[in-house]
Amino acid sequence: MDIIKNMETKFFHGNLTPDDLAQKLVAAFNRGNLRAQKIGTGNQTIVQIATDRYARTGGQTATTVTIQKAVDGISVQVGKQDWVGVAASLGKTAFSAFRNPLALLGRLEDLAQDLESLQLRERIWQTIQELAQTSNASHQLSERLRRLECGYCNTANEIGAPQCIACGAPLGGAQPQTCKHCGFVVTNAESICPNCYNRL
Repeated sequence: MDIIKNMETKFFHGNLTPDDLAQKLVAAFNRGNLRAQKIGTGNQTIVQIATDRYARTGGQTATTVTIQKAVDGISVQVGKQDWVGVAASLGKTAFSAFRNPLALLGRLEDLAQDLESLQLRERIWQTIQELAQTSNASHQLSERLRRLECGYCNTANEIGAPQCIACGAPLGGAQPQTCKHCGFVVTNAESICPNCYNRL
């Protein structure tokens, strides 16, 4: 389960493209001690976010965001964050403070940068959520996907319709829905999301 949390994937339905999100992430994270770069265009884009290798404070960290075009929106996966440099910097701060508590004053800037680096994944998800909201994208099914095809006559029906408007066949068990945690499209028969493993 820990590996799953480290490779968290979420789906956003609506008018949002991988390039839109990649540009927003680069603009948000290519500043201060962080560097961000976009790789690829079109249906799959990758954004790498890492601390500047010449940064004068804090330890090194990095993560990758993979953005892919989905049926009616995008899927976003934030990879596992590299903590080795941050852990080493925090260890150096702790060791210095243990040997001489006044040495902590000289490492306050490093400590502040390390604490900011520890929150990198949360800040990435917050930026993604903000762009999704401004683009009217969400974990809920988009208007385009709010149609259900009858299994008997292939007629498009409104989501939630109890029976087909053309042939009258029952549609109850075929109604699609999305996971409220990650936006993955699930069926009514599923009680646990196959993507994020949260209870529906």
